[in-house]
Amino acid sequence: MTNETPEPGPTSLCPTGPFSEADLPIDADGRIYHLQLKPEQLAPDILLVGDPGRAEFIGSYLLREVEVAREHRGLITVTGTAEITGARTTVISPLRTTVATSGMGTPSLEIVLNELVALHEIDFATRRRKDSFPTLNVIRVGTSGALQASTKLGTPIVTSYAVGMDNTGLFYEAPCPDDTCARLERELTAAVREAMPAGSRFRGHVRPYVSRAEPVVCEALTQAATSLGLPVRRGLTVSNSGFFAPQGRDVSRLRPSVPELDRLFSDFDPRLGDQRMENMEMETSFLCHFLGAIGHRAGAICPALANRRTQTFDHDYLDAVENATRIALLALANLRASCPGAD
Repeated sequence: MTNETPEPGPTSLCPTGPFSEADLPIDADGRIYHLQLKPEQLAPDILLVGDPGRAEFIGSYLLREVEVAREHRGLITVTGTAEITGARTTVISPLRTTVATSGMGTPSLEIVLNELVALHEIDFATRRRKDSFPTLNVIRVGTSGALQASTKLGTPIVTSYAVGMDNTGLFYEAPCPDDTCARLERELTAAVREAMPAGSRFRGHVRPYVSRAEPVVCEALTQAATSLGLPVRRGLTVSNSGFFAPQGRDVSRLRPSVPELDRLFSDFDPRLGDQRMENMEMETSFLCHFLGAIGHRAGAICPALANRRTQTFDHDYLDAVENATRIALLALANLRASCPGAD
């Protein structure tokens, strides 16, 4: 790993600015519009959580020497120092870390990610992109529903690939990271179309995109879990555009356009060794799609709070979320330690 400016994707024009006030709103105090942060208040190692209460909890209990704790429009962002050491790791230096709320779903995440990247890459005085900047490490700690009956409630799931059933990623012309993404997009598009009734108004319009978590982040998460003595599962994550019908829940008086969508993914074989479609949530697809395409490193670890096959739910899930958070913080520390010149 080297301290190099991320290269733009081959289809990107990589605009350098200056960016207008309408395109990049910055207030009179030099803070970006939604997050209300200044560039110097952001760390290059970032933990993303959906729930603002979880961001507040992590900032209060797992970070010390807090530099900033900001709340605006329901988004809480905290920057401080994390110090998590696993039993089997060498001593890791304390890590300056930002914990940020992403909100629920990819539309909210799209706003947050763009502002985090802008804070990191753009000189707010000139409104131009910097000539160089270190690589961001971003890990999502979320919650999810398990798709495999064998997955125990509370198990943290590390994402290898993410299937985007949202449409936010379709507005960013990112290339497929590898042949696996391209193959899965073709196969899953056909499977979803086949599952929809012939007379469906939307048959053929629901088309998944597939993104890849950064392999070194996946490995860092797996190694951190081992060091902390916490078992994890590694596999594919499905990111949906909502919680109910978009995840196969049929509780409305309107029928889902894709019946039993959760079972479709549970039964789908991605043909990636022993990996399966492991879980459903609402953000990871765009996280990996967007950051991976511009050269930053992204990954996700999401405990299974529900199991869609056994129809069970873990009401005492806080310990599972805290365990996943500790894994992610240790993974961030190990990633930064492996490229010390990127601070």
